[in-house]
Amino acid sequence: MRAALLEASEKPLAIVDDVDIEDPRVGEVRVRVSHCGVCHSDLSIVNGTFPFVGPTVLGHEAAGVVDSVGTGVTSVAPGDKVVLTPIAVCNACYWCARGEYGCCVNAMAISTGTFNDGHTPLSRHGLPVLRGVGLGGFAEYVITNETGAIKVAPDTPLEIACVIGCAVQTGVGAVLNTARVPEGATVFVAGAGGIGVSIVQGARIAGATKIIVSDPVEGRRKMAKRFGATDVIDPTTDDVLGAVQEVTGGIGVDFAFDAVGAGPVIESCIWATRNGGTTVMVGVGGIDQTVSLAPPLVFTVTERKLMGCLLGSSNGRRDIPRLLDLWRAGRLDLESMITARRPLSEVNDAFADMTAGLGLRTVLTV
Repeated sequence: MRAALLEASEKPLAIVDDVDIEDPRVGEVRVRVSHCGVCHSDLSIVNGTFPFVGPTVLGHEAAGVVDSVGTGVTSVAPGDKVVLTPIAVCNACYWCARGEYGCCVNAMAISTGTFNDGHTPLSRHGLPVLRGVGLGGFAEYVITNETGAIKVAPDTPLEIACVIGCAVQTGVGAVLNTARVPEGATVFVAGAGGIGVSIVQGARIAGATKIIVSDPVEGRRKMAKRFGATDVIDPTTDDVLGAVQEVTGGIGVDFAFDAVGAGPVIESCIWATRNGGTTVMVGVGGIDQTVSLAPPLVFTVTERKLMGCLLGSSNGRRDIPRLLDLWRAGRLDLESMITARRPLSEVNDAFADMTAGLGLRTVLTV
């Protein structure tokens, strides 16, 4: 099959047409990919921020049509439209039983590039090829566990719905699932890329009264207002914490969300919250990023809380249909998140745009 292949970190992806893909095994589904969004996590592998261990097909924000199914698959059939998710929850492990879907044992596929048994269905010239970030969507086909392919209505536009797979599922999920922001809360969001504006939309849906967004790119600050931000801050010229204090009457926000992944940004989120407030780390930074809680005594006595969040703590089979319902009801804007469309052959141009801070989401037509 044709795919965009990363063969060495910090080099452009190569468009090749000789990646082999197996038939689906028991409980697996093969999907012909129609569209795939370009996410910063993919870029972090390309530019060396995340460790690179071997030939990889990146892309994990995809949608398409079921091509074939393995034995035992009952929820989808060939010809069904599906939105894919990089965490195909098992609904059986210790964490799934407790509703902690971001910790599902199948989440390991995001970092390993293989299924839990160490197998990858992809190869080239007889050598294994990894499923980048748990999926491998920059390709004509993907294979996923049955729970990773969520059936959607036949009239669903996949070129729009694909962004739910990562950006929207992560950002809205961080608000509704991880933090469980209540109506009337105040929120601060650091970073207004695809994840950040999805957090903004989640806060708007939750009924937050103040949604304060900080981003150094003027165009993104303007777009954040369109998605529901009530106030915006330029961190290159403004005192971020002072601005948050001013908007909240000197109290601080109830919830702060980091959509960047940089240690200093996370620390600013922590101190932007009020006493008893919660900071949610959503952005995925490099392994060189650290967070200081000094002085720990202050952090303790003010009862501030710090939480991690992977893919919005989402269960795709529950949350993807819910998000599509919100879109159909006019409460979730997916169309405006897509600021560029390119063919698969221009994937490196999409990464260049992202590096330059242009737009929110590029969707590739596969």
